[in-house]
Amino acid sequence: MKKDTHPDYHEITVIMTDGTEIKTRSTYGKAGDRLQLDVDPKTHPAWTGMHHMVDRGGQLAKFNKRFAGLSGKKEAAASPASKEDKIKLTTTAGTAKKKKA
Repeated sequence: MKKDTHPDYHEITVIMTDGTEIKTRSTYGKAGDRLQLDVDPKTHPAWTGMHHMVDRGGQLAKFNKRFAGLSGKKEAAASPASKEDKIKLTTTAGTAKKKKA
């Protein structure tokens, strides 16, 4: 068998988002390294059931404005997208398809 075919498997410390530390064995980094988690089972929506809509670059606001009248709520129906906005959005979507073809 060849030497050094397997990675170095050593003990590291994993730091959860709430600050708790767990010691485990891994091939990450060097022995004694610390791995800081951004997302873990205590905060991830898949395990907590709490979903948050994050607005990135105005896409969520654009979606809410365009489809405000579809929810059936009275507050949302008060400000549906104007006819000009619908035409503008449809026209720009149509032009994007033509450019790709």
